[in-house]
Amino acid sequence: MQIKSAVFHMSARDIQAAPEWDRPEFAFIGRSNVGKSSMINMLSNKDALAKVSATPGKTQLLNFFIMNEAWSLVDLPGYGYAKVAKSEKINFNESVGDYLEQRDNLRIVFVLIDSRLAPQPIDVSFVSWLSGCQVPFALVFTKADKQSPGKTKATIAEFLAAIGGDVAVNPPVIISSSKNRTGRVEILKLIEAALKV
Repeated sequence: MQIKSAVFHMSARDIQAAPEWDRPEFAFIGRSNVGKSSMINMLSNKDALAKVSATPGKTQLLNFFIMNEAWSLVDLPGYGYAKVAKSEKINFNESVGDYLEQRDNLRIVFVLIDSRLAPQPIDVSFVSWLSGCQVPFALVFTKADKQSPGKTKATIAEFLAAIGGDVAVNPPVIISSSKNRTGRVEILKLIEAALKV
């Protein structure tokens, strides 16, 4: 698939404010600072389509982009830990949960995971929760250029073992690097296949 056009359409605070259309949607989500904006820019071939920030957690709204005038790429707010009193809980945007559970034209969720880190409990918990939403998803391991291929493969094996008992399906796994543009073809192939269904 070639990306011939990519334009920002709108930001929505929740699913009620989201566009009323039947365009197939492909959502991207991950822990804060996982490289989501860089990946969206790589996919679109536009350096500034999504704003890259040095401050994690900058995306607070559901951002809709129209790709090839046919489908939508949706940039979702990242998730992280919020310290509450003496405990920590997942800081998971409620509007994102509603979107993932209720959006009828959502085709695939791409979950971005930092390939340099051992399985993070928050990523494992999110993927386990997402598995129950009945929405197809793929795991995209980012920043692979920052370490050896062997280390990346080892991280992926650890992560798949960590989610093994909680996930009913075997999701596609993609290794990516926005810097080297690896993973772009595989992601676009998944999108292209879903558009044909």
